[in-house]
Amino acid sequence: MIDTDLFRQCDFISHAGIPMSWKIECDAISDEEWITLAKMIRDTERRPWRQAVGIPRGGVALGKALDAYSTGNPDHPIMIADDVYTTGTSFIEFKEEFYADVATMEWCVFARKPTMLKVKALFTMAS
Repeated sequence: MIDTDLFRQCDFISHAGIPMSWKIECDAISDEEWITLAKMIRDTERRPWRQAVGIPRGGVALGKALDAYSTGNPDHPIMIADDVYTTGTSFIEFKEEFYADVATMEWCVFARKPTMLKVKALFTMAS
């Protein structure tokens, strides 16, 4: 965890190349908070998953925390996790590169807009 605010006003370019004027700085989230966020997802998502993986860089901590709930059963899908959803590009690229022919489920903590595809979010901004 770094000493910063979770929400910051700043100019930056998203993973999808979109200019943004504020950022959700998930490096501000502690390991204990990632564990709690993973529990919140587990309490919401009742389908089992065999393994949880986080999309680098932002989703790694969440993937690690979610992996505690993995079944190891090869009949269950892979859980793909990320911290923030903006356009879904990182989910699409990660799945195509590593899990193109594998059943998956996708979750994030924050969505800057309502999600598309199969991605679910704990917290979604109003559109």
